[in-house]
Amino acid sequence: MVIVVTGGTRGIGHGLVREFLRLGHQVAFCGSRAESVAEAAGGLDGERICAVVADVADREQMRGLWDAAVARFGRVDVWINNAGISHARRPVWELPAADAARVLQVNLLGAVNGSAVAIEGMAGQEGGGHVWNMEGLGSDGRVVPGLAMYGASKRALTYVTRALAREVPAGVSVGLLSPGMVFTDLLVHDYGEEELARAGKVFAILADRVETVTPWLARQALARARNGAQVRWLTRRKALVRFAAAPFRKRR
Repeated sequence: MVIVVTGGTRGIGHGLVREFLRLGHQVAFCGSRAESVAEAAGGLDGERICAVVADVADREQMRGLWDAAVARFGRVDVWINNAGISHARRPVWELPAADAARVLQVNLLGAVNGSAVAIEGMAGQEGGGHVWNMEGLGSDGRVVPGLAMYGASKRALTYVTRALAREVPAGVSVGLLSPGMVFTDLLVHDYGEEELARAGKVFAILADRVETVTPWLARQALARARNGAQVRWLTRRKALVRFAAAPFRKRR
């Protein structure tokens, strides 16, 4: 299969790229900076990757990513809108307008751009394809003070994805991937030392490492690519079991 991962230079995105390659697939990915794209591509199998510098907030650059993947591999079977950023933990009125706008541009508009380009392209190729959008904090409606724009972007993305599931043309499907709480720079962004120590107690119970989550996510993304699918790593049941076991089992 040919798989595209936006935001594939670090964190969950890069973990997915590596896992899809390990499974024998061809992978195109993008990052917003030439340096990070080159660094991410440096340790991978150059014969089976297509690394592109592209800003997901620009639809034409997303179209360029599609075109590059098709030119290299002939088609795209799965497209994963993974690119995402956070912002400083501040009340909305204290958050700079440019920061708020950029989070919405990358997390929401970026996924809309990627979905639009991928769905259009998949509708025009034999065999169609599947688009995954990546959920995050706020997707389920949970509110965390100081992260209003990030949470709003993910809540809106869940709505958009469910709407797309009713709109996609024949042969094309969309779904949601939920990685849960994963140790990346996005998770610990803007924590002070004391705040991070307090949050660390919850992280120790619920969070997982990239190398733990991404192999499972990659397999599910390939096996459960049907319209309206929602794939969750950290289910409510798993979270409850972990909290119940916390006094007896220490996780690091």
